[in-house]
Amino acid sequence: MATYGSRSSGAASWDQRSTAGWQDAVLLAARVLLGAIFVQSGFGKLTDIAGFAAGLEKMGVPMPYVAGLAGAVVEFFGGLAIVLGAWTGLAAILVAGFTVAATLIAHRFWEFPPEQQRMQNIQFMKNVAIVGGLLALLAAGAGRYSVDGFRRRKEW
Repeated sequence: MATYGSRSSGAASWDQRSTAGWQDAVLLAARVLLGAIFVQSGFGKLTDIAGFAAGLEKMGVPMPYVAGLAGAVVEFFGGLAIVLGAWTGLAAILVAGFTVAATLIAHRFWEFPPEQQRMQNIQFMKNVAIVGGLLALLAAGAGRYSVDGFRRRKEW
C-alpha cells in the first residue's frame, strides 16, 4: 500500500518494513507493562473478595460484593488479555472503564484531609495516565507479537 510522500506503490517501502519490527516489540512491552499492574492487583482482589468488598462498602459503593467481584474479574482477566494481546480493544475499553470508576471511587483527592491530598492527587493522575495508555493501545492495536496478531495472520 502506498503512503503519502512515498515513492513505492503496492509493496511496503523499506522504511515501513524496517520500523514494523520495533513497533511490534514496543507494543508488546507496552502491553506487558500496562497489563501487569491489573493482573497483580486483580489477582489480589480475586483471592480476597470479602476484604475488597468490605473496603468498597466503607466507601459507600452500592452492592459492594457484586461490584467487587465484577471489578476484580474485569481487572484480572482484562489485564491478562492486555498482556497476551487477546481481544485487546475490548480489554482496553473494559480496563479503562474500570480504572475510571476505581479512580472516582477511591482517589477523590479533593475530599481527603490536606495532608493526604498530595498522595491521592498523584494516584488520581497516575490512573489518568494509565487510561491514556489504554486508549493509545486501543488505537494502535496489539501488534504482531500477540494473540490478536496471530489470529490476524491465520486469517490471511
